[in-house]
Amino acid sequence: ALEYLKSHSVDIILLDIEMPGIDGLTALPDMIAAGRGAKVLIVSSAAERGAAVTVQALALGAADTLVKPGIGAFGGRFAEVLEERLSRLLESHAHAEVHHAVPVAPPVDCDLVAIGASTGGIHALSQLLRAIPASFQVPILVTQHLPPSFMSYFATQLAVLGSRPCEVAADRMRIRPGRIIVAPGDAHMRVVRMSDGAAVRLTHDKATSGCMPSVDPMFESVAEVFGSRALAVVLSGMGRDGCEGTRDLVEAGARVLVQDKASSVVWGMPGAVANAGRASAVLPPDEIGRLIARGGIGRAHV
Repeated sequence: ALEYLKSHSVDIILLDIEMPGIDGLTALPDMIAAGRGAKVLIVSSAAERGAAVTVQALALGAADTLVKPGIGAFGGRFAEVLEERLSRLLESHAHAEVHHAVPVAPPVDCDLVAIGASTGGIHALSQLLRAIPASFQVPILVTQHLPPSFMSYFATQLAVLGSRPCEVAADRMRIRPGRIIVAPGDAHMRVVRMSDGAAVRLTHDKATSGCMPSVDPMFESVAEVFGSRALAVVLSGMGRDGCEGTRDLVEAGARVLVQDKASSVVWGMPGAVANAGRASAVLPPDEIGRLIARGGIGRAHV
């Protein structure tokens, strides 16, 4: 495949994990580089057995994962599911409208960073967090669309990537400096003001986007509690989750940074925010990370 990609251009690469010689996870970075923009879809039975393999593949840059059919899997619908997954990945770019935004000055007096992401978001998050130094003390909240069983390992990965403690949100968990909190896979993560700071509240009400967890409730509550002292980020993802919440953020005076189309696996969520005119800047994830870092190094209060 690597030899073929030297002289041929493709849109999508299907990659298994468990293979003789070079396994899929080892080969993935080279496949992404050789693909020159091709999206890599992991199709493997290993994706079903463990969150670790799936999250690692997504962090390395895979566009999505799909469980290889076993006996009785999909009830014979695997071809249909695969075709749908491929079509969504291709159409996400074909129909995206490009919105040009001008990068703004570095955020100042930011007390909280709230990040929403979905398909392609884990790789983007890894790039963003690597650009933020350990000295950055502003708390970071993350709502990423993932199954509940994946969240513990996902938090472990973010702790390593972000060089700071990361926990899966629990109801009434305090928001503290220098930490990352991720929404659990089965509840929305909202923010409430406490007498001496802020805390997380978990809710299960139906969100406008239909997602669980949804980015919108997080953004809406962050706007209410932190106002202009919040900074929101929308990374790669299918659909429009987060777009409604950014309206509240912008009205409260907060800044919203979104991932650019070129670096996104799916420019649905960030594209919706950009095209609604609510993005302060449209940038690649590493540049978003550097912009965040310049505005918040050393700040430790909530």
